[in-house]
Amino acid sequence: MAEISAKLVQELRQKTGAGMMDCKKALKETEGDVEQAIDWLRKKGIASAGKKSDRIAAEGLVDTYIQPGGKVGVLIEVNCQTDFVARNDAFKTLVKNLAQQAATADSVESLLAQPYIEDANLTVDEAIKQTIANLGENIQVRRFINFALTDKTGVVDSYIHTGGRVGVLVELNSQSEAGAANEEVQNLARNAAMQVAACPNVEYVSVEQIPAEVVQREKDVESGKEDIANKPENIREKIVQGRIEKRLKELTLVDQPYIRDQSISVEDLVKQVKAKAGEEVEVSRFVRYILGEGIEKQESNFAEEVAAQMGVK
Repeated sequence: MAEISAKLVQELRQKTGAGMMDCKKALKETEGDVEQAIDWLRKKGIASAGKKSDRIAAEGLVDTYIQPGGKVGVLIEVNCQTDFVARNDAFKTLVKNLAQQAATADSVESLLAQPYIEDANLTVDEAIKQTIANLGENIQVRRFINFALTDKTGVVDSYIHTGGRVGVLVELNSQSEAGAANEEVQNLARNAAMQVAACPNVEYVSVEQIPAEVVQREKDVESGKEDIANKPENIREKIVQGRIEKRLKELTLVDQPYIRDQSISVEDLVKQVKAKAGEEVEVSRFVRYILGEGIEKQESNFAEEVAAQMGVK
């Protein structure tokens, strides 16, 4: 098989937090497949199921735009090269304008082609290039998503955490416009967005939304763990089922303890809001952006840089 590169080992370490030698062994056992290597480490009890995305970083901002009335919302990530530029007012204004314009775009390409909101003589792409020239750094619209309540009632809301490094967009559905306008329902949308931001492992609203292939993967991982290998089959099946149920609940929003009141779950909170609003209410979907998630920053060796500048070999 091909040699396992240091870069591949580093990628696996970033995703699992496991040691270098464990990562190298896992990659050798799985012929360099990172996803299979993650499962191998989990089976050995070396890595947890949680992501270690906090070790991956890039600069810029995550921001949102909610159209008045709460029927359309946008979550956007715009990247730059340094935190210094990310804090610049001109950059912040650009990102806010891009978030608003993304409400009517269906791709980054279509967004860049729009007339710019502050100067219709410029396209968005041209406005970004002007900002690049003024600030002296590369700026890129990395991604965005928009939610629009076109054929159903409800409310869209958002939450930005840690100075634009984490952002969440949430859609909540109700039975009527009166229900959507209810203060308790509006608060639920905002609180649900805050909950998602606070729970980085949450990926789905409920267990029912988890794809079958994800459930099967968790089953394969738990069934292959060494700590139950010698147990009787009927006992092993019960242990595996219990672990799977626990793991799936860790992935779902409604099964989390509510951040403002740990004595109840998010599902309990939704039930309380239903009772107060007098109609069915549900969180239908959400998206979370973490600034720089998945972007590999260029790493440099300071000593080597100094030596290079001094002409030392």
